[in-house]
Amino acid sequence: MAVSGSSKGSIYHPDGLSLESLLAAVRETGSLAGYPDVPGLARDWDSLATIRDSNADIVVEATYTNLETGQPAVDHIRAAFETGKHVVTSNKGPAALAYRQLKAMAEARDLYWGIEGTVMAGTPALRLAQTALAGCGIAEIHGILNGTTNFILTQMEEESTYADALAQAQRLGYAEADPTADVEGHDALGKLLILAAVVMDTPLTADEVARRGISHLTLEDVQQARAQGQRWKLIARLHRRDDGVEASVGPQMIPASHPLASVSGATNAITYVTDLLGEVTLVGAGAGRRETGFSLLSDLLAIHGNMGDAVRE
Repeated sequence: MAVSGSSKGSIYHPDGLSLESLLAAVRETGSLAGYPDVPGLARDWDSLATIRDSNADIVVEATYTNLETGQPAVDHIRAAFETGKHVVTSNKGPAALAYRQLKAMAEARDLYWGIEGTVMAGTPALRLAQTALAGCGIAEIHGILNGTTNFILTQMEEESTYADALAQAQRLGYAEADPTADVEGHDALGKLLILAAVVMDTPLTADEVARRGISHLTLEDVQQARAQGQRWKLIARLHRRDDGVEASVGPQMIPASHPLASVSGATNAITYVTDLLGEVTLVGAGAGRRETGFSLLSDLLAIHGNMGDAVRE
C-alpha cells in the first residue's frame, strides 16, 4: 500500500499501512512525515515512482483537473496501465482529453479504468447510461452539469444580483476565488467532452463545442424569465445528427414545467433522450468531498465485484 500527495509527502510499505496511523500523522504533523518508522518503510517517492514501483493492484488518481493538458493525471494513468494496475479517478482531464487512447491501453491489458466521478461526482450519470440504458439508443444528452452556476442562478431568482450571488457561492465554497472555470462554462464543457466520448462514442475537442457562460446575465434577465414562466439554466447539450454530434454549453431559458427547471441550488441533473424510454432524468449531487469519495468507492467496488465489461470503462 502507498500514499503519495503533492503537499503531504509519500509513504509506502509492501505489507500495507495503518489507516489510523496515516490519519494521526496528518492530523498531528500536517504531513506523512509523522508516520512511525517500521522496517521496509519507504518515504518520499515521487508520484510516478510510487505508481510504478509499489506492489499495488489499483491506483486511485485524485490530482487536480487540468483541462488543457490532462497532466499530471494522464502520465499517472499511463504508468499504472503499463505496470498492470487498475485505475479509478475523479479527474476530468484524462477522460476529456485522452479517453480513447487510455481506454485502449486498459482494454489491451484487461484492466479496469473507473471514471464515474468525472461527471456529477457520486451521482451515477455514466453508469446509468452504460448499464441501465444499455439497450437504448441515446439521441441527445442535456443537463445542468455545474453546481456553482446553478446556485448563482437560483440566488438571482431570489433577487440577488449576479455579483452578490457569486460572492455567496465563494463564501460557501461552491466557487473558487477565480470562478472563471465555473461561470464561463469551462467545467461543464469538460464534462460534456467526457459524455460525448463515453456515451456517444464520439470524442470531441473543446474547439468543437459552442460555449458561453452566465456572467453576462443580470437580475432583470432572470426576473423577466420568471415572469414568463421560464427559468435560466446553464445547459450542457449533446445532440446526435447524421453527420456527427452537435455540442454546446450556454445559458438557456427553459419552461418551468421542464424537469431541469426545478433543479435548484448546487444540485446537478442530466437527461438522456432515448428511443425506447423517452426522456430519463437523473438528479443528484455533482460535487463535494464525500460525494466524490463515493464515486471512487463505487468504482473500487466494481473492480472487487468483478462486474466485467458491463461497467468497464
